[in-house]
Amino acid sequence: MTAFAVNGSPVEVGGDPDTPLLTVLRDDLGLVGTRFGCGQGLCGACHVRLDDVVVPSCQTPVWQAEGRSVTTVEGLTGDDGGPHPVQREILARQAAQCGFCISGIVVRAAALLDEEPHPDAARVAEALDGNLCRCGAHRRIVDAVLAARGPSA
Repeated sequence: MTAFAVNGSPVEVGGDPDTPLLTVLRDDLGLVGTRFGCGQGLCGACHVRLDDVVVPSCQTPVWQAEGRSVTTVEGLTGDDGGPHPVQREILARQAAQCGFCISGIVVRAAALLDEEPHPDAARVAEALDGNLCRCGAHRRIVDAVLAARGPSA
């Protein structure tokens, strides 16, 4: 058994400890917001936070989550308990087209704003460089992340 927390709730899963975390999240825990993209950790569709580090869940064996905290796109919330500011701004600006890549982008962008509350456009683009969007919505996504920053201090 592997015990860890997902979106703040404790879970225990059995099976092969080398099973990709992505498979456990989707198939065992029913958290299908995290997407399977390339299966090689190169596209960003499967990004989740493992403690405070964004990782490709398709390349992260579940044993690495033992005793740790995993945050998926379903676990992101704003201060008011509603959607995270990045999620709200992506919706408001219609920055997601097909939506396939967006969960990984939201996870990475939310982590960036936690690490660096007021990044500029170049920094947002750099942080999202490992997230592929085949629809070409990168400019709108960057604009949405900039809007999610909130007022500067």
